[in-house]
Amino acid sequence: MDSGDVAVPRDGVSGEPDGGAGEAGMRQAIEMLFFAYRDFTETADVVLADHGFGRAHHRVIYFVGRQPGITVSELLVILRITKQSLARVLRDLMDTGFVVQETDAEDRRRRRLHLTDRARELEAALTRRQSALIHAACAEAGADAGRGFKAVLRAMIRAEDRHRVDSPALTGDDDGARL
Repeated sequence: MDSGDVAVPRDGVSGEPDGGAGEAGMRQAIEMLFFAYRDFTETADVVLADHGFGRAHHRVIYFVGRQPGITVSELLVILRITKQSLARVLRDLMDTGFVVQETDAEDRRRRRLHLTDRARELEAALTRRQSALIHAACAEAGADAGRGFKAVLRAMIRAEDRHRVDSPALTGDDDGARL
């Protein structure tokens, strides 16, 4: 399977990836995902625009905030973007005082990234806005919605990257029920 291929899991009941809902059901799910992603990112976009930033800046701020001291190489693996694209975004964030780059004490060739206080405040504000949207959606969808939502999202992540979201420290709980 090349990097563009995605394994389609079976539900184990009907033998169909969509539980037997057919093409119409899958198209509806895809459209729902498009609209949900639009609204999810829009909650951050309005704040980012005030700083002259876009979604690429947000992803960098988010992951550098989640993993202080992350290397540029590690960030490239997570984001799956080119060095050139990351360099442009990092330059913007460093020039505006949101990210600092430090040389690794053990390997001077390695650069470690950290958020400034200003960036930590921005990351927290963006996360609060997006968390509120997810929380409200799960509350509207019902008691077990959070667990099901997380299970579907995890299943959509490539197997080799799932370890990045499996830590209880990331979920805030041990059973994954809460968001």
